[in-house]
Amino acid sequence: MAPKRVLVIAGSDSSGGAGLEADQKVIAAHGCYAMTATTALTAQNTKGVYGIHLVPPEFLKKQIDAVIEDVGVDVVKTGMLASTETIETIADALTRHKVPTLVLDPVMIATTGAQLLPAEAVHALKTRLLPLATIVTPNVPEALHLLHNSNSNIDAPVTVSKVDDVEAIGRAIRRHLGPKWVLVKGGHCPFRSDGTAAETEEEREAVVDVLVGEGATTGEEVVLRLKTEYFASRHTHGTGCSLASAIASNLADGMDMPTAVRAGCRYVQAGIKSAPGLGGGNGPLNHFHSVYTLPFSPGHFVDYLLERSDVAPVWDRYINHPFVLAMGDGTLPLASFKGYLMQDYLYLQTHFARANALGSYKATAMKDIAASAAIVTHIFKEMELHIGYCRGFGISKDDMENTEEHPACTAYSRYVLDVGQSQDRLALQVAIAPCLLGYGAIAKQLHADERSKREGNVYWTWIENYVADDYVAAVKAGSELLERHAVLQSPSRIEELVKIFIHATKMEIAFWEMYESH
Repeated sequence: MAPKRVLVIAGSDSSGGAGLEADQKVIAAHGCYAMTATTALTAQNTKGVYGIHLVPPEFLKKQIDAVIEDVGVDVVKTGMLASTETIETIADALTRHKVPTLVLDPVMIATTGAQLLPAEAVHALKTRLLPLATIVTPNVPEALHLLHNSNSNIDAPVTVSKVDDVEAIGRAIRRHLGPKWVLVKGGHCPFRSDGTAAETEEEREAVVDVLVGEGATTGEEVVLRLKTEYFASRHTHGTGCSLASAIASNLADGMDMPTAVRAGCRYVQAGIKSAPGLGGGNGPLNHFHSVYTLPFSPGHFVDYLLERSDVAPVWDRYINHPFVLAMGDGTLPLASFKGYLMQDYLYLQTHFARANALGSYKATAMKDIAASAAIVTHIFKEMELHIGYCRGFGISKDDMENTEEHPACTAYSRYVLDVGQSQDRLALQVAIAPCLLGYGAIAKQLHADERSKREGNVYWTWIENYVADDYVAAVKAGSELLERHAVLQSPSRIEELVKIFIHATKMEIAFWEMYESH
């Protein structure tokens, strides 16, 4: 399903904490597709705004038209608009394109105190854009400015001394200026626990945002007070932009307005509390606090796994073990190989086949069931090869099946089966992956090595078995199974799986060493 499309019409923040840069981070973090139309470029950082360069309105119009006419749009969010001409251009475009949902963040003053909307443009904002807005999201100073700038006759508080005043301001904006919903943000006016305005830092106990709008079923005015514990932080750069973009994303995803606003407020609160601590002034939020970032690209889990600094040395010891290299050049003592074959036969029959069968049982998708079953089928063929090998060495099938299991074989097999019993299917597949992937990698390496002995090497048939088409297909099936499920895991789960893989690889090394000295 295609992601929901959010077009942001706003100014650029060169420091990345607010404006278009923050908006795109927020929208991406919410799983929506962000598009932009730039109203202005700014030279700014966490300490201040040092310059503003306006984008010509005609070029802004081209940006909006180009995006909407091709990609389309579900929600438009506006931020810094900078001039009367810009506002009029946007209002015309929204009307012409019949944009269904508009989230309007009336950016007037930056957190650093810089004036971002000229006084003469406020009238155009109120008359041209506010009536089109699905929701407008002013902070308390912006809300008071919208109400009382050239509107001295409006009956609404001119200051905030209690939470009731914030509610009255929200009601007045909705009634006089025309948006469907109004969210008056209380971050600039913290309260005591009793709902009165705090006068000192020590008295700041709560932040109250007030949402005012029309009920979906009753048609009556709805008022919601969203109260959160006050959290002192200098990292509030771009909170207004981020909240409006979070709300826009939530609306695009189909949430109703109260739910979208609640979720947006929680998102910003968490972003402030987990801020990265950048800059010497008002620092940015952590926009990706709830986004899992996998350490590998989809389809490349196995590559990532084998290239990790904690895996690579263990993997190298495994696939380049002296026991393995001696098979390649034909110098491995025959007694060692016989002992290995009989233990490997026991492992394949008693444990590895059962582990893959357990993997089929734990699977829920037919594709995954079939993948494990295919590996079991190859194990059967592999065992037949072992029987043939040993017959040539004067060892019968009965001798193989009656061989006492080596402690290293027992430990390895019990580890794999314990993982399969106690954890999920993916953990089991990772536990058996060193055996499946390793034999394929070893055989491929020995088969291609010019130093390997082909003629007269009693171990060459073993090598050819693991580069044969059916084993290559089994490795491919096992790898694809790992890739399909690894991409669905959290980063912490990936770390757990890596530990399983390392331990199982070490047990494979111990398997080589059972008969290395014979």
